[in-house]
Amino acid sequence: MNILEKRKRLGRRSNRVRRRIVGLSSRHRLSVYRSNAHIYAQIIDDVDGKTLASASTCDPGLKDQVKASSGIEAAKVIGQAIAERAKAIPIELVVFDRGGRLYHGRVKALAEAARAAGLKF
Repeated sequence: MNILEKRKRLGRRSNRVRRRIVGLSSRHRLSVYRSNAHIYAQIIDDVDGKTLASASTCDPGLKDQVKASSGIEAAKVIGQAIAERAKAIPIELVVFDRGGRLYHGRVKALAEAARAAGLKF
């Protein structure tokens, strides 16, 4: 299987997940994007189409807290950071959008860290 086929499959899974997961005005969407080098999390208001909060391993403040930007430990730091930034806006309830990725490894670590820090989904 070549890289183009893998990207098509990921796109199909992502679209399938997004059909079921829609952020409402009462529950915003926590979107996770994982690349080989970094992990990103955003809280998105789908009604207005705006990003309310974001955290990633590229952020200057969080870059110092992680040793390697692509590991499970980095995902835990990003999960805690996105939960703290969401609480600052007063957001507690979110819908988790895993972006077509399996709920395993870095995506799972980010979700569990966000739950432990106070987000509910």
